[in-house]
Parts: sequence; C-alpha cells; structure tokens
Amino acid sequence: MKDTIIPIFYACDDAFVKYTVVSMYSMISNASKEYKYVLHILHTEISDKMKQTVNRLANDNFEISFVNVDQYLQSISDKLPLRDYYSKTTYYRLFIAEMFPQYSKALYIDSDTVVLGDVSRLYLTDIKDAYLGACHEQAMVQTDIYGTYVEKVVGVSRYNFFNAGLMLINCEQFRLHFVLDKFIDYLHYYNFVVTQDEDYLNLICKDHVYWLDQRWNTETFGQIDYPIEQAEMIHYIMTNKPWHYEDCLYGEFFWKYARQTEVYDEVLAVQRSYSDEEKARDAAAGERLLELAVRETNREDNFLNRINRDKRDKDRVEILYKIEQYEREGRFDEDVEKDPPGRVLMPDEIEYVRKTKSEKLKTKFAFKMAHKFVDGLIEEKKLIIKEIRGIENFNGLDRGAIITCNHFNAFDSFAIQLAYEAAKQPNRSFWRVIREGNYTSFPGFYGFLMRHCNTLPLSSNVDTMKKFFKAIDELIENGDYVLFYPEQSMWWNYRKPKPLKRGAYLCAARSQAPVLPCFITMKDSDVMGEDGFYVQEYTIHISPPIYPQQGLAHRKQAELMMKKNYELWKEIYEREYHIPLSYSTSGNMSQLKGFVPLTD
Repeated sequence: MKDTIIPIFYACDDAFVKYTVVSMYSMISNASKEYKYVLHILHTEISDKMKQTVNRLANDNFEISFVNVDQYLQSISDKLPLRDYYSKTTYYRLFIAEMFPQYSKALYIDSDTVVLGDVSRLYLTDIKDAYLGACHEQAMVQTDIYGTYVEKVVGVSRYNFFNAGLMLINCEQFRLHFVLDKFIDYLHYYNFVVTQDEDYLNLICKDHVYWLDQRWNTETFGQIDYPIEQAEMIHYIMTNKPWHYEDCLYGEFFWKYARQTEVYDEVLAVQRSYSDEEKARDAAAGERLLELAVRETNREDNFLNRINRDKRDKDRVEILYKIEQYEREGRFDEDVEKDPPGRVLMPDEIEYVRKTKSEKLKTKFAFKMAHKFVDGLIEEKKLIIKEIRGIENFNGLDRGAIITCNHFNAFDSFAIQLAYEAAKQPNRSFWRVIREGNYTSFPGFYGFLMRHCNTLPLSSNVDTMKKFFKAIDELIENGDYVLFYPEQSMWWNYRKPKPLKRGAYLCAARSQAPVLPCFITMKDSDVMGEDGFYVQEYTIHISPPIYPQQGLAHRKQAELMMKKNYELWKEIYEREYHIPLSYSTSGNMSQLKGFVPLTD
C-alpha cells in the first residue's frame, strides 16, 4: 500500500503555524505506517525559521510541502470582488480542487485541532458522489440562535450544517460541479458575515454532504454523546483555545502533543501571557457573534430573503410560506396549491375497470403520450431519478397490493410508475388514485392523462365511491397494484412525511392485500428550474410490504398497517436527511383530524 498517496492540507499564516505544528505532530503520531502522506501547507507568508521547524516533522511516510497561494490568487483576482475575502487563510480550502488537479480526493484539516485517530481510515472512506465528507456543526444544533440563523439566512437545516474544519474533499466533484465558481458568484451576490466561508460551503454543498462519524470532529462546544476517549479529532473552535486558557475543554489532549514538539515553549508562553483584557475581548466577541446572527436573521434583505425576492418565482415562494403556516396550524390534509374548480363525479359517468373498447384505445394512446412526456422530462432534467432502492421488495410481491407514497410534486406518480416498470412484473397493471377535481375538471393535456392513464378518481358522491371501492377490490384480486397518497394533500417539495389517513389501509384490509410503502427523498441537483429553484433529484425507497394482521377487525388491521407505514417513512427520512423528524405544529399531533372512516 506504500504506493497510495494521501494528500492532506492545512492553511495558516506565520502567526498560527506553531499550532499547525502541534496538529500535524498529533496526526503523524497516530497515522498508519502503511501509506505515504503529502502534507501541503497553504499560505501566503511563512518565515524560513518556521518552515524549518515544520520540515523537521517529515519522515519516511510523511512528505511536507509549503504552497504559497499568492500566484494562484493573482491568477483569479479578476474574478474576486474584494481582497479581504480571500486574504483569510480559511478561504484557501476552497482552492484545493482547482490548484491540485492531480488529486481526486483530499483531506483538509484546521490548525486548531489535535488528530487522535488514523487519518488513513478517514481518507479511505468511500463518500461516493458527495461533494465532501464532514461532520455536523454542533453550534448550530445546540444553540437555537445559530440554528435559526442558518435556516433563515443560509437556507440549510441546522441539523445538516457541517463544520468545515475537517473536510474529506471529493476534488472531482468540486471540479465537475464548479464549486469554486459558485463560491465566487455568491461572493459577488452576498457577504456572509457569521461563519463566512463555512456559510458559502454549506450553501453550495447542500444535499451533497457525506456525513462522517461525529468523532472525527469533536468540537469544544456543548455536549457529546460518546466518551471523549473515543474522539478521533478534537477541534478547539471559536475562542476555546488551549493556548489561551488553562481550563480549556479537552485541553489536556492538546498539551500531550504540544509538549513533544519544538514549539512547546513558545505556545506555553502564549498561554501564560494571555491577559484578562484579551479574555474579556474573547467573551465580548462571543456575544457579538450571537448578536450578529440575530441581526442577520432579522434583516429584510438577508441572503434567503434576497434570493426569494430576486431569483425565485413569487408564487413558489408564497407556496413555501404557506406550507410553513399550514404545518404550524396542523392543516396537513389541505393542499397548498389551488386545483381547478371541480364538480361532483357521478356514478353514471365512470366505469373504473370494465372499460369500453373506445376507452381502452384512449388509455393505450394516453400511456404512449405519457411515456413520451416523461421521457422528455427526464431528457430535459426536469425529472431526475437518481436511484431506486428496494426494488426486490417490489419483485417479491406475488399478489395485488396497495402502494403508498408521499406526495410533493405533480410528477411523483411518474417516479413510482418508473419503479413499477423497473420491477418488470408481467401481467400486472399499475393504477393510481386521484382527486375528484383532477378527473372532472383538469384541462388540456394533463386532464387527458388524468382521465385515461389507469386513474381511479375519488368522488364526493356516495354511490360513485361504492363503485370506487368495488373497483379497488377487483383490481387487487386481479393481482394489480394501486397507488394511494395517504397523506391526502400535496405540498410542493415538502420532505417530511405528513400524518397519514386511514383510507388506503382500510382498502388493503378489505381486500386482505399487502401495503407496499414507498418514500421518495430528494436533494438539490445542479439544474436550476424555470422557477428559480433547483430541480430535485429523487431517490425512491421501497420498503418491505406490510401485511394485514389476521384475526383482527378491518379497522384494527388498517390502524396497525398505517402506523407501521409511518414508522418506516420516519426511519427513512431521519436516516437519509440526518434530521430528527419534528413538526412546528402546536399541540398534540395525535389529535389531528383523521381520514373519514370507511365502512367495514
């Protein structure tokens, strides 16, 4: 494995390089001897004396290289708005992928750290097509002011905001998706002043982060949920520096390694001379940062508000605000977008299953047109299916089934249709339940598809619904699949599972059919839609089927299947988004109005 080169980057100036020495020494002490490492120190000016001190850390496994970034900064100076933005060493990490085209992957580490784990294990982590691997920023998770700031200003969940002090950078993805160019564009558009380059990185890499074990970035902030002895790296964030404070949290780990370096006396002298006045300034700086986060959050022209005003479709923005309002009020079963005015579907207007020859021809033509339409959406990247997981659960069905799915886009039924086709189930048809008004009143091309692509419209007429239920029973008995949206409402790009209604599960219980729960997760693609929002990439998760529990009344069977379905969706949501599922709804969620009961 000696031919494996592991590139590791630090960024510092002459004043801070002594702390880099301690971090590097700790890392070298704990790294596997089976690999070769190249340590690149990005800087604009480091004295020859300190370079010599650093170079004496090199050994047979570790090569050290000083890289002055002045020349590179000069080469892109015409693109950058202000020198102040890139004079700070923390910004240098954004240049790594472009400055070092020979690397497909690189590790960046802040200097205010000690590395206790074997960095080769970290480097060899397969982060797939993520832009980078990183750990959650605990300041955002554990401090509401910071969490609110990143959600209301940067537009990133507090639970999905990463600390950029340790990053496993996918250089190929950085180059492929023009991360540096996007950073420069945002520099021209908005000045983030709270966590600065970390804000930009989180904005650009949103939904494209591989979450590393938190032990790899154990911050000196708040609580941790593991023994400190398990930490792979300790990060002395903000003003919590052991070279300033004798009682610094986890400072003993820093001094363990500092004592073994040439810079020990110099670093110890810094601590001993750190004055009460300087410590007071640190405390004031912490308070100012909190005040700054509040001020930025409350600015009418903060980043997210400005983006919503300048670049995004006004109607879409209003829909998002409406979703926030409806969630707070617990109005989960109400649509946030207005459907065309509908009318009642009468029983003599529809034959759900036993269609005439003319209707069958229309269905055949409608499916042909729908496929052509979906193929166009995919080609134009208006519909992006990134992955279908659990297709074996579809293939394992040996009878008709109720399929459930979360509902967030008019195209999500196409995604489930494609999953059904990927399962390659012969002699089984795919049907979908739709709203009454979509069948009776939707105009034009979409209305034609609504009426003829194996759709099963609901109705506010009791006799029509009797025909509906009879059709469901017949289709299930025939071995077909019926797609329900048990959330009842469609909320655009809403990622959380909404409370479920009983209807789909009562139909499954009546027919003694399994429920196949599908949940679609999404992330921002690189494709900007016409509405000013990124087109979402979909991952379809197909869970194992849920079967009715024999010997129970239909209503109880339905209740148990519905509960299990929600639990599966919740598990997928929390696993994929790394966010605990919670709602802003006041009051008890269990008291929300349920679906109108169906008769057994």
